[in-house]
Amino acid sequence: MSEMSAETARHNMIEQQIRPWDVLDDTVLSLIADVPREEFVPAGYHNLAFADMNIPLAHDEVMMSPKLEARMLQALDIKPSETVLEIGTGSGYVTALLVKLARHVYTVDIQEDFVNNVRNKLSDDDVVNVTIEQGDAANGWPQHGPYDVIAVTGSMPVLPDALRQSLTVGGRLFAIVGDSPVMEAQLITRLSDSDFRSENLFETDLPPLRNIQQPDRFVL
Repeated sequence: MSEMSAETARHNMIEQQIRPWDVLDDTVLSLIADVPREEFVPAGYHNLAFADMNIPLAHDEVMMSPKLEARMLQALDIKPSETVLEIGTGSGYVTALLVKLARHVYTVDIQEDFVNNVRNKLSDDDVVNVTIEQGDAANGWPQHGPYDVIAVTGSMPVLPDALRQSLTVGGRLFAIVGDSPVMEAQLITRLSDSDFRSENLFETDLPPLRNIQQPDRFVL
């Protein structure tokens, strides 16, 4: 993809996919315009870098659609003084967006090759406000908490309480909760030590995190 065709495709992605999905935050739109999404897409999918779809990654994981990434960032409303936990590093594209917004980002992925690829990529880009770790954070990653923001890039059938408890007061958590084919994107805000507000933002469908907590299910 030539530089000119990439810029045209990026512009069309923003104007035809992201804005119409109620993403109007200028900071988010400018960030998506500036960070080259095509550089994080796996080989063989470069022509789909700006398509309205989840792009396949290794290990049956996916890179979220552009409009879903944008809605998540807009909902989280990240401030420059805040610390972020990203659960599911994946391609590293969302990580690259988060580091432009936050004071520091901790990102965790269970797959070693994802971690190594993103570590090399962000090191080449001289990104210094990120810590990239391999591990299973599906049910929490308290090592560096509490966090001002938690972004979960895979779905979960139920939201583990450990994630809520890892938020600072005033902190926000974005997660996609439920079972395929209909899940709810939720924004959880910690109001006090014991009080939380939950907002359902929109319906979507996304592959689950590995090793995620499963609810008790009634079986006849």
